[in-house]
Amino acid sequence: MSTELKQHYTAQYSAIKASLPGMGLSWLNTAREKALANFSESGFPSPREEEWRYTNIAPIERRRFSSVSSPFEAVDRSRLKQFSIDGAASLVFVNGRSNRELSVLPEPARGIIACSMAEALELHADRVREYFAGVLNKESNGFLAFNTALFTDGAFVYVPQDMKVASPVHLIFVSTGADGLSTTRNLVIAGPGSQAEIIESYIGSEESGYLSAAVSELVLAEQADIRWSKLQCESNRGFHFGGLYADVGRYGRLNHANFSFGGLLARNEVHVDLSEASECSLDGLFLCTGRQHVDHHTRICHREAHGFSRESYKGILDQRARGVFQGRIIVARDAQKTDAEMSNRNLLLSSDAEIDSKPQLEIYADDVKCAHGVTVGQLDEQSVFYLRSRGVDRESARNMLTFAFANEMVEKVKRPGLRSVIQAELLAALPQTGVRKEWL
Repeated sequence: MSTELKQHYTAQYSAIKASLPGMGLSWLNTAREKALANFSESGFPSPREEEWRYTNIAPIERRRFSSVSSPFEAVDRSRLKQFSIDGAASLVFVNGRSNRELSVLPEPARGIIACSMAEALELHADRVREYFAGVLNKESNGFLAFNTALFTDGAFVYVPQDMKVASPVHLIFVSTGADGLSTTRNLVIAGPGSQAEIIESYIGSEESGYLSAAVSELVLAEQADIRWSKLQCESNRGFHFGGLYADVGRYGRLNHANFSFGGLLARNEVHVDLSEASECSLDGLFLCTGRQHVDHHTRICHREAHGFSRESYKGILDQRARGVFQGRIIVARDAQKTDAEMSNRNLLLSSDAEIDSKPQLEIYADDVKCAHGVTVGQLDEQSVFYLRSRGVDRESARNMLTFAFANEMVEKVKRPGLRSVIQAELLAALPQTGVRKEWL
């Protein structure tokens, strides 16, 4: 990474410093300055790093992204409406800043906090300080330091002990404007025995090339239960880095679903630390076409005994697209009786498409049950022939089989409203000849 590029983002920090949330808090100022120094030293990750060997972010380094403040009139309201989920409270962020006019704020409830990070740093600064960056202590890469230094807003959600939240909290991040920079930081805290659902969606203007860098920290206390879904539908000229970093307490449960349909270059990370008898399920579906590059990097660390995890990711790649899946399961020495499985299945629709899949098991305990599997292939010609023998043309047959492959992951989504949104994006992303929405 060039010195000139580092200087550009250092200058960006200086230019927007006075408007950043929480700048009156010394502990946050210190964290930002330290992160900026780390970023200035290391820069963005490069393929020379093992965790990034399959993803070259040179296209991001060639651009000079800057924080922008576009009026909400620039937001495509019809596109935003497509992501509406009945019954959900929504917090909308435009170019990295909260927009109350576009948001549907949650009804006040006993002890529950759901607001922008800027508001939380004013009204709940002590609570934010208690958890901020705690999950990231063991993480290190240039994007995380970049986010910590430059985040302009984000969401803060706190669910108190034994509180069961029936309605989901939907975080919607919209990017507009050429060469815009949207940098957000989310912090979600689930108290002991609590239960909640979080949805995050990312969309952008089709004509705009921009960078969206979003980091989410999730802390689950003992017996907490969180269902988290991410829908990445960035513009095909947009760049996306997004990461969820979670710490799951004893007997806690995290269910995460990751759907990635957009972005010229996108990197999605999900890192989870599990405690005694805690559970985790990671499901994912990614579609790539044209010259898209989508990288999924997951890590599940079983730190203590009796943990349970299941991971299943599917990829569909067409034309000259490239996909990456790096899944890593770590079983620590004290994590006896761990039960963990990982699966990655990939469908290549073109001879020019490429997938790099790297499943890893690191097992330091001796009484465990662990397995992983990877498949890469094309559509089954026997299945295509079967459909053609029943009057279906070849193109429709291939489309039907492709949708069936993808829909297995969509059907896992429990909430009907969210499932409908994902199905609509799936139909828009893949050829529809011979496929009807009512089949999904």
